[in-house]
Amino acid sequence: MAVAEVSPLTTHVLNTSDGVPGAKMALSLHRLDSNLMVWTMMSVGTTNEDGRCPGLVTREAFTPGMYKLRFETGSYWESLGHTSFYPYVEIVFTITDPAQKFHLPLLMSRFSYSTYRGS
Repeated sequence: MAVAEVSPLTTHVLNTSDGVPGAKMALSLHRLDSNLMVWTMMSVGTTNEDGRCPGLVTREAFTPGMYKLRFETGSYWESLGHTSFYPYVEIVFTITDPAQKFHLPLLMSRFSYSTYRGS
């Protein structure tokens, strides 16, 4: 049986209003083309029941540069019957050493969010 490659970039969405994982949230990973100054979509996904989205990017595709994770927070809250101040959240970050592991959690409520580089 083949072992799935672990993504060098992981995320975990937490709905801090309800104290539960942010399950079934659409998200996308983009990389900035520094010559054209435009974002290129690399992958799309949906968080699982634990609020995680495995397999965002392969180690080979994860090269030095500027990236962003876009979380579709407005759609998530709408699916729960709520409105949200933020229709989406974009976390922009720079990778200089792609050999490292990067974890970017998103802690959110309908009117706030925070993030940090985890391990």
